[in-house]
Amino acid sequence: MLTLTQRQPPNPDVAVTFTLALTAEERTRSRHRFETEDGKIVFLRLPRGTLLRDGDILQDQTNSSLIRITAKPETVLTVFAQTPLLLMRAAYHLGNRHVPVEITSNYLRLLPDSVLRTMLEQLGLEITEEILPFQPELGAYGHHHPH
Repeated sequence: MLTLTQRQPPNPDVAVTFTLALTAEERTRSRHRFETEDGKIVFLRLPRGTLLRDGDILQDQTNSSLIRITAKPETVLTVFAQTPLLLMRAAYHLGNRHVPVEITSNYLRLLPDSVLRTMLEQLGLEITEEILPFQPELGAYGHHHPH
């Protein structure tokens, strides 16, 4: 059993004991029990409100192990638009619904939701279902609320 209590910023040069792949929702948990693919039990005991990002390094309470967090691929909807204005309009409507969204200049990405998919299609957007790491915006106050 390993209890992870400290977060460090991403550092690709750090040698880690192992990597822990977590979904976007799992990366919002500061207290949780995970089991790795090879059966290791890992407890997160981070300060409340800690949000993990792809590449973050976690240290155990004895300072003997370093674990790298990676964004686990999960089913997502990737939204494309013919114009930047249409993509901004989609971001506006998704923001009004307070759903976690990954925002880039070329696409938006969100977790699958049939109602939101229909709304976006009615706005004239192209939607592709994919399995990719999902890295939503943290929000203006550094957090988002999973629904």
